[in-house]
Amino acid sequence: MAPVEPALSGARCRIGRRGPCRDGRARSGSLRVAAGRAVCIVGVVLAPALVPVAGAPKGRLTREYDLKAAFLFNFAQFVEWPKEAFPDERTPITIGVLGDDPFGASLDEIVKGEAVRNRTIVVRRYRAAREIDGCHILFVGKGHGAELDVLRSSPARRSVLTVGESEDFTAASGIVRFVVVENRVRLRIDVAAAKAAGLTISSKLLRQAEIVGAGAVR
Repeated sequence: MAPVEPALSGARCRIGRRGPCRDGRARSGSLRVAAGRAVCIVGVVLAPALVPVAGAPKGRLTREYDLKAAFLFNFAQFVEWPKEAFPDERTPITIGVLGDDPFGASLDEIVKGEAVRNRTIVVRRYRAAREIDGCHILFVGKGHGAELDVLRSSPARRSVLTVGESEDFTAASGIVRFVVVENRVRLRIDVAAAKAAGLTISSKLLRQAEIVGAGAVR
């Protein structure tokens, strides 16, 4: 099976085939490389990533979610939130995980010490949607898609970029879905759902995604 690597428009940046990290610093460094390579600085284009499919060894699946964690971090650079989503200039960008957490420590390591638009980034975990407060990017774990209604019904929770991977995620008004097609992670984005949440997604990201829902071109 091919190694995990991001596929970038006009270029391919390989994440090397390396052995297990011997300490936390080595792993943290490799995850920051993954985060950096999820964005092509030339043209600032976020693009699909080559990942292992179901049935792959545990180590390969870990790399898959390392890359998905990098995508979550990079989404912060391609989305604009309404002003009321940030009570003041010191409010951080919060990336949340609802339900089971497939990322382990990788998401925390990727965002450590990082900032987007002069805002620091923090990671929070939630067992239920009713616990969510002040979240900006939310990965919805499998089996928790039904809780999207809780987010939509609360003005304080409405402006959240929801990200998932279940088959019916965008059909249930989720905004971004990770989809594995021919060993590649691709993005499906419901632009209408994003607008309903008060979010503006950069055209640079939309060009790399399949648009679904009411905003799709028929």
